[in-house]
Amino acid sequence: MKKILLVLLSFCLLTGCQKEDSKIKEEKEMFLVLQNESYEVTLEKNETVSKFLTLLPLSIQMQELNGNEKYVYLDTALPNNPEQVQTIQKGDVMLYQNNCLVLFYKTFPTSYSYTKIGHINNLPDLDSDIVEVTFK
Repeated sequence: MKKILLVLLSFCLLTGCQKEDSKIKEEKEMFLVLQNESYEVTLEKNETVSKFLTLLPLSIQMQELNGNEKYVYLDTALPNNPEQVQTIQKGDVMLYQNNCLVLFYKTFPTSYSYTKIGHINNLPDLDSDIVEVTFK
């Protein structure tokens, strides 16, 4: 009888852990909504992302810069761990300093340092007219 209870208890605990793991995975999803189209953001695993996700959903007006990026200064400072990325890839979502969210829509070399947040694999070509985006 004790063995059966032990097996049942173990099963319940393991099942609970699996549900918690799937909940964590759900919380680690993020999408960018741009002109009524939704694009999945593949997220980095870091403290910046964890804190940024607590701000979602977030609809923001982004500013154009240099014909290759959109940026906005957030009201909340995020933990950061900047690194020299050498090359920006189209679709990169990064943090500059501790409160500047940047969405890159062209690939180019850079000497600046950023904290990686994620990447959008199928980001369409953008132009300077597109400024409102939603992260959810």
